Amino acid sequence: MIKGRSGLYILVFLFLLLLAGCQSSKGETEKEKSELVISAAASLQKALTEIEADYEEENEDISLIFNYGGSGSLQHQIQNGAPVDLFISAAIEPFENLLDDGLIEEKAYSNLLGNELVLIAGGKTDLEGVENLDSVSKIAIGSPDSVPAGKYAKRSLEALGLWAMIEDKLIFTKDVTQVLTYVETGNVEAGLVYSTDAKSSSKVKVIDTLPNDTHEEIIYPAGVISSSKEKEKAKKFYAYLQSDRSLEIFKKYGFKGMK
Repeated sequence: MIKGRSGLYILVFLFLLLLAGCQSSKGETEKEKSELVISAAASLQKALTEIEADYEEENEDISLIFNYGGSGSLQHQIQNGAPVDLFISAAIEPFENLLDDGLIEEKAYSNLLGNELVLIAGGKTDLEGVENLDSVSKIAIGSPDSVPAGKYAKRSLEALGLWAMIEDKLIFTKDVTQVLTYVETGNVEAGLVYSTDAKSSSKVKVIDTLPNDTHEEIIYPAGVISSSKEKEKAKKFYAYLQSDRSLEIFKKYGFKGMK
């Protein structure tokens, strides 16, 4: 048995030594945890949040960090050197631009998901179909210059002969999620969003589905960024996104699998 003041000093010393060892061990564990940055279209947020929880539970050494936004804006961020490991676009064009620049890893990309474009309105709006859009005063769509849903919307409205008729009523947004918010809050009477966005909200109703032959097929390609510092772990998560478990989650939120 340790007695006296000297014994107390020894006990305190041993306690501090043990505490320092625990902190060191904790620090080493934290250092071993890898962060993967995924830039993804805003319309994927709810599905990816669920997938994130599943993946991190199965892979305790990985921390997933998501950067959501319009696909065009995300493309420019990657071209300007943003530290991204994986990109999921809501359209082919921004993704192909990165492919052309050599910024997507060869043999580590594919068409992941599909979607549809729908016309939505708030509960108090008496809108019958896309052909009646001129009857409302404000319509929100994503900015056609940077938001794929906005680009699809513009091309579809042009094909239907409606663009010139309603152009002065259009409110352009930074991404498709903002369109949904504007309709939910009554800031606009109607909006064009993906069917997945409409499905996620109880505050809007789907008025119409825009004909698929009036715009390009809505495809979400995904790929690993060639400059990723965690390339193998990024490829592992990329493969997980294509697993049956992930596709079940995507389909629950209204996406179509491309398998």
